Amino acid sequence: MITFYPFSNANENGKRYSMSIADNLIQPDRGQDAVAIHLVNKDTFEAFAKDLSGPQRAALAAQKFTGAGYQTGIVPDGEHWFAVGGVANPDELSSWCMAKLAEDLPAGTYRRVNGQPGPAMFGWQTAQNRFTRYREDSDAEGPRILLTEDVAKIDLVIAEATAACLVADLVNTPAEDLGPAALEEEAKRIAGNHKAELDVIRGDALETGFPMVHAVGRAAERKHAPRLIQFSWGDESHPRVAIVGKGVCFDSGGLDIKSAAGMKLMKKDMGGAAHALALAELIMKAGLKLRLHCVVPAVENAIAANAFRPGDVLSSRQGLTVEIGNTDAEGRLILGDALTLASEGSPELIIDFATLTGAARVAVGPDLPALFTRRDQTADQLIEAGRAHDDEPWRLPIHEAYGEWLKSDIADTNNAHGNAFAGASVAASFLDKFVGTTSDGSPIDWAHFDTFAWRPFAKPGRAKGGAALGLRAAFHALRGRYG
Repeated sequence: MITFYPFSNANENGKRYSMSIADNLIQPDRGQDAVAIHLVNKDTFEAFAKDLSGPQRAALAAQKFTGAGYQTGIVPDGEHWFAVGGVANPDELSSWCMAKLAEDLPAGTYRRVNGQPGPAMFGWQTAQNRFTRYREDSDAEGPRILLTEDVAKIDLVIAEATAACLVADLVNTPAEDLGPAALEEEAKRIAGNHKAELDVIRGDALETGFPMVHAVGRAAERKHAPRLIQFSWGDESHPRVAIVGKGVCFDSGGLDIKSAAGMKLMKKDMGGAAHALALAELIMKAGLKLRLHCVVPAVENAIAANAFRPGDVLSSRQGLTVEIGNTDAEGRLILGDALTLASEGSPELIIDFATLTGAARVAVGPDLPALFTRRDQTADQLIEAGRAHDDEPWRLPIHEAYGEWLKSDIADTNNAHGNAFAGASVAASFLDKFVGTTSDGSPIDWAHFDTFAWRPFAKPGRAKGGAALGLRAAFHALRGRYG
């Protein structure tokens, strides 16, 4: 049984960021009063409409309802009414099939006719998530509740939607209110709710153990001082799994400063950390049989007199020296130290999330997280799990020849290469240098998600803004291994 913990994030008035999934948007069907929802597509709509009365058909015609995907129709039925939703295939629902209904229908309780909502329960919830930290949601009428007879699935689907909404809320929050200290507070909440062991190293104390985290974050003002956040959970006899997330709470580019357009969305550069924290909480709620180690290096890449410079050579926790070819390739630096720490426990698997490269977006666009793995089997598991849960990643190569482009004349490696080719693969090659070996000397199984963590255009169940991309793929692959 999964225990639900609602969001604790609040502004000074105590208001939650979002309409919480704790509003019980999915409830067991015990025969209570509910508005009926009929799902049809273009192929089945004509047969469905034949059983309706003339006025009912006229009502749908007036709404230009044809059974096309994401259409919503409301049909009078005596003193009551029912809803009709257009989907691609009523027999094979996706996560998003009923999301438009959840957005468009009035507040109330609903039941699907002739079937269960199944995977559509996820999108039903995310469609109702609202980011309300800075303004009231004037359009909110109240919750739309969906009933299901699949009672055993309710806790899990609520936990998944809560995790996705947590990622969105964290990414949507501006850097002034979500700096490294706020990420630490979120980790403290998650760890405290599940009795995980939390440890945080802050500020100049990072200089010896995590020198690259310190170098990237040292230019930020004191309230945004860098930190290395980690917590552990689970039976120590279970297989060890590390989850790592890039927590660059704002990225100016450093002295290699970004353009205004390039800097505009950089509040989302902690999207990897948001994924890691949300996944860690999902793992603990689900009680997976693993020993979890969650690591989040949290920094602001700021500009000041003490900012690290192009041409500097940084030491690293792993021992490699790194020449700085570009201060805007800072995420891989903090991940290098974090991946080294994660490797020291000889985990069976490491998964990291990072909003790492624009090259990944050029390659696969905003909807697909780029996936890099050392093992084909791990890639197959993640892709299959993502495809089954509408969160498919796309694999790109860690090509050894491209790693040669990171050679330095004065250090063990450079952090950036000097051409415009294969930027996501080169970044993954850099990270690969910091992922270690198991106790028997074999390479640690490692998966790297280069995720956008942002949705530039709204779709049903998926608001514009912060987005969980790769989260469900990783969680369900882990459930397959350790459930």
